[in-house]
Amino acid sequence: MKQAEIRSDIAWATPKQVVIHGLDLCEEIVGKLDFGQMTFLQLFARLPAERELRMFNAMMVILVEHGITPSSLATRMTYAGAPEAVQAAVAAGLLGLGSVFVGSLDNAARLLQASLPDRDNVPDIDMLANAIVDDYRARKEILPGIGHPFHKPVDPRAPALFKVAQETGYDGPYIRLMMAIGKQAERKLDRSLPVNVTGAMAAVASEMGIPWQICRGLAVAARSVGLVGHILEEMRQPIATTLYLRTEHEASAHLIPDERQEQA
Repeated sequence: MKQAEIRSDIAWATPKQVVIHGLDLCEEIVGKLDFGQMTFLQLFARLPAERELRMFNAMMVILVEHGITPSSLATRMTYAGAPEAVQAAVAAGLLGLGSVFVGSLDNAARLLQASLPDRDNVPDIDMLANAIVDDYRARKEILPGIGHPFHKPVDPRAPALFKVAQETGYDGPYIRLMMAIGKQAERKLDRSLPVNVTGAMAAVASEMGIPWQICRGLAVAARSVGLVGHILEEMRQPIATTLYLRTEHEASAHLIPDERQEQA
């Protein structure tokens, strides 16, 4: 049986040249394309149009940083224990991205794209959102892209992203559906459940035709930059060791005998 050809169409190199999706790295990319353009090229094998680039950049930069979170703490702690392995510290933070922090992006995009498989044949958005919320409630599953433990009653990043979508012509049915899901969820559950940043990113990615299967990769790529920033700050202004020692002390303080009682 003949084996399938091993093939990649992303890039090729010779001793004197590197070509990425048909563009010469040294002559046509370096010094000419910014990071957003390069990321878009790597993903979609072409350069973005002006409005695509603005929307894509907005979507990527909005998730780079969110302060001291479990993922940034994991990165800082790992760096404190293995400062020789920066890549391990970044990886530790990325491994902590899941359904609660950052990683719900692909689940939200999957929900939107499965619910609206044909953007040119859009049903009643409110009725669809109502059915989606009822379905998730019946299965007792968390709606991805909805709600935030800190940002209430609005996650400010969502309207900021939707504003750029409106300005670039990407304010279509997926964004309307995401917002409608949030409203229906709040009404039915009677609590603040804003569209969060991953829900907004999922809606924008769907508007741009980005498959849900790679959406978490976009979140990972964005947050990687932020985690490198946390490592740099940890080098200059360390907090990991202090947190470790304080946690060790406070967590085990009740187990340590009172020396005063022993002396008595």
